[in-house]
Amino acid sequence: MAETTTAVSPCGGSAPSGSGSGSGSGAAGADGAAQQGGLMGMLFPLAIFVLIFYFFIIRPQRKRDKQHNSMIAGIGRGDEIVTIGGFLGTVKDVRDDTFQIELAEGVRVSILKSAVQTKRVKKQEASV
Repeated sequence: MAETTTAVSPCGGSAPSGSGSGSGSGAAGADGAAQQGGLMGMLFPLAIFVLIFYFFIIRPQRKRDKQHNSMIAGIGRGDEIVTIGGFLGTVKDVRDDTFQIELAEGVRVSILKSAVQTKRVKKQEASV
């Protein structure tokens, strides 16, 4: 009586032990391709998420920062401003990183340029 043995391949099938070893290398190549497809399948949604994050959060924030910085650069003596805290004042002196503003007659304070929220438009300028 002749007995035959069977070997189980990594793919779940069985092959007789006497067969050639060429079928094992083909299965390993298919596994490598499947792993690359899985990696690309994971990276594609991540790339889409990064693009959405950039266009909806980072880009608009940079645009607002540029507008705010140009507004601050355009402030000079005599301009009326509103601070982040809600104080209204008139710019009396411009320094490197601060403004000296007058809140009321004889009340002058120094504030950081970054603490300016908006520049008030005078009614004469608005109507012209």
